[in-house]
Amino acid sequence: MLQLKLHSIPSSLSSSSNSLCLQNHSFLSPKFLPFSSVTPKPFSITCRHSDLFDQKTFSSSAPSSSSSSSGGALPPRVYVGHSIYKGKAALSITPRPPEFAPLDSGAFKISREGYVLLQFAPAIASRQYDWTRKQVFSLSVGEMGTVISLGARESCEFFHDPMKGKSDEGKVRKVLKVDPLPDGSGHMFNLSVQNRIVNVDENIYIPVSRAELTVLSSIFNFIMPYLLGWHTFANSIKPEDSRGANNANPTYGGDYEWNRL
Repeated sequence: MLQLKLHSIPSSLSSSSNSLCLQNHSFLSPKFLPFSSVTPKPFSITCRHSDLFDQKTFSSSAPSSSSSSSGGALPPRVYVGHSIYKGKAALSITPRPPEFAPLDSGAFKISREGYVLLQFAPAIASRQYDWTRKQVFSLSVGEMGTVISLGARESCEFFHDPMKGKSDEGKVRKVLKVDPLPDGSGHMFNLSVQNRIVNVDENIYIPVSRAELTVLSSIFNFIMPYLLGWHTFANSIKPEDSRGANNANPTYGGDYEWNRL
């Protein structure tokens, strides 16, 4: 009976439980329960109960080191893309995220806008494409807007020099032309690459139907705010920071006309 009573006492009262054992012993007759024979046992049972209770409470309230060190809060990396396959070439579209630079204040600013990478691969057989000979073209947000706004009979052209500002400037020439098809069913994407550094002269073209161009336009419309970093800014807004945030830095974002009303 004495041992069952000790197990029902919580660990927070372990110090008082020890004194309670002594008090109970003082009321028992020595001939039934000699004090010298039971003194070590109640103390050992009470201590074990206290240890188990404390460990259970700690493990339920404190995070484990394995979960914190594994970086569980970080979202998984996801790769997406969209491809168009035709008889003479394939076109693959893949987004590239923006880059951010830290400031002394602890905040971040965008250092490079994201873009969409167009990859053109020539066909080598029916439904087979040589991706080792692929040519790439980085489409900026502004250029994506030009493609989106194309009419059925309108065309556009983009010129890129990847080596601009470097010692090999002018040795690589990339021209992407988007021209309407004669029957008005879509546009022809034609990528011309001249690379004098590795002696490459490639011309890959692929027809894109109006429906396929509509899909591309939808993708561009959706991804552009993310390429500009606007989603990161929106996710960083806190309700407690909304009041007076515009006036905290008068040089940020220009002069607000509603402050002058």
